Amino acid sequence: MLGKSQRAMIEALIAGERDPAVLAGMALGRMRPKIPALSEALVGRFAAHHAVVARAILDHIDFLDRTIARLDEQVAQRLGPFLAAVALLKTIPGVGQATAEVIVAETGADMSRFPTAGHLAAWAGVAPANHESAGKRRPAGTRHGGAWLKRALVEAAKAAARTKGSYFGAHYGQIAPPRGPNRATMAVAHSILVVAWHMLSTGATYQDLGGDYFARRRAPELETRRLVARLEALGHTVTLTPAA
Repeated sequence: MLGKSQRAMIEALIAGERDPAVLAGMALGRMRPKIPALSEALVGRFAAHHAVVARAILDHIDFLDRTIARLDEQVAQRLGPFLAAVALLKTIPGVGQATAEVIVAETGADMSRFPTAGHLAAWAGVAPANHESAGKRRPAGTRHGGAWLKRALVEAAKAAARTKGSYFGAHYGQIAPPRGPNRATMAVAHSILVVAWHMLSTGATYQDLGGDYFARRRAPELETRRLVARLEALGHTVTLTPAA
């Protein structure tokens, strides 16, 4: 409801406009073709008390936007020494400005504090945990860690998993079918932080391993048998002829 078209319609309703055709005519850009449907959707009852509530909600949203803008200015001023680190992190799929800022804020961008990427992942709470009892270990989900960093990494992982042709997309696709989307997302979050540790430690830029990474890792004979088995399960008879 925060686009220019929607905002204009709500402001008009608050100001007293009730004609659905007039309200729908305020649509802009890609919403213009939807004017007939909008005219139908805008038929209803919008009384004076609705206008009071809508005004209060919009004013509160505007207040929050102004507050966020002021805080963003403060963050930008303090990012000076870390601009290179933020720019480097933003090359990782799924990692935007906000996520890069959180990684820098929570770690100080100083990877010397963490002997290995595994130490950082455990500290952030995106590494697998183990429960040990009577000398036996069993998986126990993920560790408790930095809530802000973990939350940012999970959001970044969700975006990275949707990046077509990328390693993270393939990584998510490997884990999600057998273990579920939540564990797959956490695995991608772990991988993003491991990549960030190496990049911040060495200054190297991000190099994507590609969406076919896992297929390339498999032995050709095993991959051939796997694909033949899938085709046969679909009812096909497969005859293989070696390429010349």
